[in-house]
This record gives sequence, C-alpha cells and structure tokens, in this order.
Amino acid sequence: MKVRLIILTLCALLIASCGGGGAEGTETPTLSADEIQTLAIQTFSAALTQTALAAPTETLFPTLTASATFAPIATITGGAGGTIPTAASTTSCYRLAFVSDVTIPDNTAMTPGQTFTKTWKVSNTGSCAWDAGFKFSLVSGEAMSGVTFTLPTSVPANGIIDISIPMIAPTNKTGTLRGDWRMSTAAGAAFGEIVYVQIVVGGSTGTATIGTATNTGAAATSTPSLTATVTPAVTP
Repeated sequence: MKVRLIILTLCALLIASCGGGGAEGTETPTLSADEIQTLAIQTFSAALTQTALAAPTETLFPTLTASATFAPIATITGGAGGTIPTAASTTSCYRLAFVSDVTIPDNTAMTPGQTFTKTWKVSNTGSCAWDAGFKFSLVSGEAMSGVTFTLPTSVPANGIIDISIPMIAPTNKTGTLRGDWRMSTAAGAAFGEIVYVQIVVGGSTGTATIGTATNTGAAATSTPSLTATVTPAVTP
C-alpha cells in the first residue's frame, strides 16, 4: 500500500513537470530531475517512518541471572553407635563390675560415730590387668572417714577381689547417707562401675553388731585392705 502511494505521487510530479492541463496564463512550476528524485526519497522515507511507528513494539523480557549456588554444610556425626570418642578411650581395656556387698548391705542402721568396715566384691571384667598402684577412692557423697585404697598387687583380667574400707558413721548428720567409690589408674583415669555404701544413721550412739564383727563408737584405726585372695573367674 505504501509503495503504491509512492508510485502515484511520482507520477503526479512527472505530469506536473510536463505542464499538461495547466490553465492559460498560469505558470506551472517546473521541477528538475534531481528535485524530483529528492522529493521521492523524502516521501519514501516518510512512508517508512510511518510504517515503523505503526508496527507493534517488541516487548523485551528481563534477563534472568542465575543466583550463586552454596554448597551444603557438612554434618558432623559421631562414631559407631552415635557416640563421639573421648579421652576415656585410653582406658578402654580396663573394666570393673560390682559383684556383691560382702558387708554392710544397703540401708544398714547405724548410730552416730559407729565404726564399721565396708567390703565390696568386684570383678576385673576388662582385657587388661589392674596394675599395683591403681586407686580405689571416693568420687561423691559421704566419705564417712574412709580413705583411698591403693592396690598392693596386680589383679588379672577376670580376677575377683574383695576391697574393704574402714569407715565411721557421721556424728553431725542423720538419715540416709551414701558414698560413691570408683577405681582409677595410677595416673587418675577413672574406669568401671561406681560402687557405693549406703547407711541409715539414727539419733543415738552405742555399740552394734554388723555381720560377725562388733563395732563400737571408737575411731577407726585400721587401713583399707584386700580381704580376699584374687581368684580368676571360671570360664565356661
């Protein structure tokens, strides 16, 4: 359509330049070939401009830029069984298991100031022998005048021993009293089960018979000892 309009315009200009159809006595402007060419180019350019303006404008979409990718944070998990190894693994071959109360069962009645000897039967359930110099000592609760016991000899794996600690019922406390004891290496690394003594202290002093021994209110003067021979456990 635009091209046809341009052609018609050029034809009209050519006819006008030839002077055909002009009224008598009226001068018809004569255009040179260069002027006609220039006019035609201007007309064609105007037509192209109008066409461009009429064409739909292309919608530009925003350019999507990929965001930075972050690597997932590593999750730290424990070792086998969900546990985290600790310094205690250095004594993993040492074990102690409680076997029985040889004397002073739990909640034995005592009078303030009464002396007694607590004996535990324990077993070396580890794969290493307990060396001479290992210590059995109070870790919490009431000491009841008990002092740390030091192994005088080694105890082989699967060996069973009795450990005896002389004690005195407190004179300034009554009710249920308990002391927790545990074995450790000579360097102080504790291992094995905690064993305890638990007594019930009444409100008067006196003499009481405990097991086969008679104790009075006098202060204890004996020292901790092994009261049984080390006996290897019988393996089925």
